[in-house]
Amino acid sequence: MPTLKEVEFYLKGLWLLFKQDPSGFSYLDLTDRGAMRSFWAILWTLPAILISFAWWRLLYLQGLPEDTGTGAVFFFRLALVEASNWLFPLILLGILCWMIGIGEKYASMVVVSNWLALPVSYSYGLLVLLMMFVPGLAGVVAFLWLLLMISLIAALFRIMRMILGDQLLMVSTVIMVLLIPSMIIAEVLERYLGVYPG
Repeated sequence: MPTLKEVEFYLKGLWLLFKQDPSGFSYLDLTDRGAMRSFWAILWTLPAILISFAWWRLLYLQGLPEDTGTGAVFFFRLALVEASNWLFPLILLGILCWMIGIGEKYASMVVVSNWLALPVSYSYGLLVLLMMFVPGLAGVVAFLWLLLMISLIAALFRIMRMILGDQLLMVSTVIMVLLIPSMIIAEVLERYLGVYPG
């Protein structure tokens, strides 16, 4: 598992790439091994994921009788949704890269996508905490969530442009493959597994 120092190194690389500084590539392991190691980002985001699980449980219980509880199965199903959200877009991205002949860029995009999820997850976790403890700020939180999504899209666009060059259509397609399927699969799976708030 990458150490905190390594994670800081990777995040600095992402920040430099966001600023369109090519030296950011030297901070990231963009090999196939680096792509595999980047999945450790899932464990690094675990605290933020658990916060979102707790909030989702509260939302779920709001529509049920007061004496209703949730067991380990509920959280296992949420974990399945989370895993699908993480892996399914990357699988689709791999198929896209194979179809359009840019397979050599796939490892780089996996590394970027996985480590970029770290600051995004913790930012989302902070918004969830605000919703949980200061529900009166729902409007402010919704606005901040929108800003977070815009920031994520901007970051992906700028970084993927550094990887793929000035092929704006390809960059845009990659971003859509990374973001849109996860939104769809999340709701479908939540409803199918019975963890969608009623």
